[in-house]
Amino acid sequence: MNDYQIPRCMSTQHPDNVSQPFFAEHAQLGGEDEVQEAYYAYSHLGCGEQMWDAEGKEVDAFVVKKLLTKNEQFFRTHRLGHELRLTVRVPNPEVEKTEGKILLETLESIPRSFDAARAFYGETATAPIFEVILPMTTSAESLDRIYQYYKSFVAGKGNTPVRPDDISIREWVGEFRPETVQVIPLFEDKEHMLASADILREYLKDKEVSYQRVFLARSDPAVNYGSIAAVLINKIALQRLHLLGEELGIPLYPILGAGSAPFRGNLRPQTVEGILRGYPSVQTFTVQSSFKFDNDPALVGSAIRTLTESTRKEPIPVDEEKVLEIIERYSARYQEQLAELVDVINEVAVHIPKRRKRKLHIGLFGYSRSMGKKHLPRAITFTASLYSLGVPPELLGLDALTEEDMRIIKEVYPSIESDLKDAIKFVDLDSPYLPVAVKEKVVAWFGEVSPDDAHVAATKQICTAMTSHSNDDLSHLVLLAAQRRGFLG
Repeated sequence: MNDYQIPRCMSTQHPDNVSQPFFAEHAQLGGEDEVQEAYYAYSHLGCGEQMWDAEGKEVDAFVVKKLLTKNEQFFRTHRLGHELRLTVRVPNPEVEKTEGKILLETLESIPRSFDAARAFYGETATAPIFEVILPMTTSAESLDRIYQYYKSFVAGKGNTPVRPDDISIREWVGEFRPETVQVIPLFEDKEHMLASADILREYLKDKEVSYQRVFLARSDPAVNYGSIAAVLINKIALQRLHLLGEELGIPLYPILGAGSAPFRGNLRPQTVEGILRGYPSVQTFTVQSSFKFDNDPALVGSAIRTLTESTRKEPIPVDEEKVLEIIERYSARYQEQLAELVDVINEVAVHIPKRRKRKLHIGLFGYSRSMGKKHLPRAITFTASLYSLGVPPELLGLDALTEEDMRIIKEVYPSIESDLKDAIKFVDLDSPYLPVAVKEKVVAWFGEVSPDDAHVAATKQICTAMTSHSNDDLSHLVLLAAQRRGFLG
């Protein structure tokens, strides 16, 4: 498999957008809107891949059939499963117990999607879905379970007789293709991101593969350890994965899950050149909802072409010992400051608008992030909540860093200053929720700060409402601030 055959852009369903797409029938995207979104990403924006999220919602087992039949002319000349990919993110039954069987339903739908493609393309059809993404991967065993379950119990059951001494299931209902699926691990916490190369080595030891993709989160580690730590953790993981690829002699293709907010990656149409310089070894970049819908379509298409036409290079070298020490010190301060804000974050979170029809990843239907005994909202809502208070979360923990730390960080994270400046545009230095030490560090490093006046005006009203507990009109103010930023969270 050559680099150019693996997509450079993966359109995703992350709900970080302020504006709704023109084709949306409802305030919250779901169902048929998401089928239309996938077609739009392929046909108009030029994305080579759409991630289809099976977490937190009912499985649409007919998405391939709907795409092909509703957009016949386009898919006749742009083959799904060949130049275009549809990649499913499945629930992790080890974490999301109540959604475990959705994993099995999703795997069972893969051969049916192949049947739909064959009915459309004929005998030359290739499997339209042949990879699945496993979130919150923590071990080689969890990946292998999915690989082996599909091989043995989904495709493999074709050889089983329907009754004793009877025809096989394959003879009865048709063959099951593809015969295997590739499992893409999504690593989301520090421990397992840093161990990603070791976990992949173990997983691949008994498999003949021509390549392997690996997904590194950017948002969740930012929530857990701070934005700068999230970048540095990714840089170490990318270096270790590169070395593993050389050791195994097969290409490993990293996917980076970056969003539009600086805190979640600062991947916007305006920043793609900097992202490519900062993550030269990443093969696939996520194009999330804000990237697609909060910017001029021509600009979005141009940015995706820039990503698509670029070529992958070797990762930026990292002095792991020095960087790991900075991560520990910075994330400890970040978590200390965050602990003081958990209650107010959760109060604002209920006013953040929902952009997708999802069961929330908390309580009964999934997982949540926790801070001690208190729970945090998911990354987009978390980010939007802090921005709404005039406290860009990128700034938390900043006071733990020295000039020497910044010199080391800049070597592996060249866009740190521009990312921080993008965040500082939306700070309210007088916010009652901004830690004093952070305010002092921002002023010391960046001098005279000139934040966006309209954003500050909205956040001041939000802060007043929070301190006086009169938060009737908060949703309107939250949306007003988000529109100034150009992303929700």
